[in-house]
Amino acid sequence: MDKLQAMKTFVRVVEAGSFSAVAHESDTTQSAVSKQVAALEKELGAKLLARTTRKLALTEDGARYFEQARRLVGEIADAESALRRGEQQLTGWLRVAASVGFGRLKLMPLVRDFLGRHPGMKIDLRLHDGFIDLVEQGIDVAVRLGELEDSSLIARRIGASQRLLVAHRSYLRALPTGLGPPRLPDDLTRHNCLVYTENIHRSAWTFTAGAGASVPVGATRQVRVEGNLQTNSSEVIRTSVLAAMGIGYAPAWLFDEELASGEVQRLLPDWSAPPSPINLVSPQERRHSAKVAAFTSFIKEAMARG
Repeated sequence: MDKLQAMKTFVRVVEAGSFSAVAHESDTTQSAVSKQVAALEKELGAKLLARTTRKLALTEDGARYFEQARRLVGEIADAESALRRGEQQLTGWLRVAASVGFGRLKLMPLVRDFLGRHPGMKIDLRLHDGFIDLVEQGIDVAVRLGELEDSSLIARRIGASQRLLVAHRSYLRALPTGLGPPRLPDDLTRHNCLVYTENIHRSAWTFTAGAGASVPVGATRQVRVEGNLQTNSSEVIRTSVLAAMGIGYAPAWLFDEELASGEVQRLLPDWSAPPSPINLVSPQERRHSAKVAAFTSFIKEAMARG
């Protein structure tokens, strides 16, 4: 038995959640993958996985072994990559996580370019709105939007996104008599506002007065808004704004094309919202990873270019 290969297979089975997924990515059979893990269990004298008809689950021994095995496999892969860096030969899988909207609209084009520059690399891109445990999910690097809570993760700021108050032109055209587009933040209390629940402030929207506002520059106003829809999905916010269902408070990149065409309009242009930081975060054990470092540098440079 090739113990290192068996460890790699075991780690990937746990991360992917099935033997069949690993068999597919390795271009082998499910039986061959299962036999590797069984051989490793026999070698260790411990049951690592509890197999049921519906899913795989780590045993108590398996959970302890998985953390050590994943760290060791990662360190070996990074050492091999480091030897090839002079030839710019980064190889193997990099597991990346991001929110659905940012991943689809902003990150995916950059992933394509990164893979073009590093043909030996493979990206496992996992898109999910809401919190995920990077260590538990085996993520190498994740994009986090908004302020970061204190944690043991390594964070690298790569930019910030401007948040805008937006509405579809059809929503504005259909406003009832006597209700016009908001001219002041307080006017939002009379409108249907679409709330993104993953924002730390949720329905408390904050604005700062600019030069064209009717109050002193720098004055701030926080408004508690209401509406008939709230969601933890940025894609649902985007879809709802485009369906003229209400007013959104969202990153500008979520509506780049529609803002440029005039289909979606920015409201309260004389008021600005606090920028939302964009960070790449990684578990501590990935701090020396050549692949993480290359991906982070590439994404940061691309974001700086706009």
